[in-house]
Amino acid sequence: MDRSFVMIKPDGVQRGLGGEIISRLEAKGLKLVAARFEILPEARVTEQYKEHLAKPFFPGLKVYIMGGPVFLMVWEGRNVVSIVRKVIGATNPQEAMPGTIRGDFGIDIGRNVIHASDSQKSADREIAIHFRPSELTTYTRIDESVLYEY
Repeated sequence: MDRSFVMIKPDGVQRGLGGEIISRLEAKGLKLVAARFEILPEARVTEQYKEHLAKPFFPGLKVYIMGGPVFLMVWEGRNVVSIVRKVIGATNPQEAMPGTIRGDFGIDIGRNVIHASDSQKSADREIAIHFRPSELTTYTRIDESVLYEY
């Protein structure tokens, strides 16, 4: 099974959307294998967003991401990266379809509720930034036999 990194951002946490987001991903059939609630330290924010360090929006992004608690998660499932991206919707909430997390709960691109890896390579990198291998749980969901054709 593949794994993907998902982070409920400070605006999602402040608005109490964690339960709804987790419910949507679980209802889709994905498996939560790691989670942690914390305020991110600067070093991990810098590593998470290193491709944006030179961009003019990075200082504001850093203040925002470090300005409140986030909920970090690792989700597992077949083709999980693309499935999560579809469930959360377009990066810009104004372009996200109704029924997606950003389409239903976001308004502004700078406060778009949630982050998710955009490729398996990014997922592997982001998971390694935030979780040690020993923090990732392995188990079988009781409904896996009806979720997947083996």
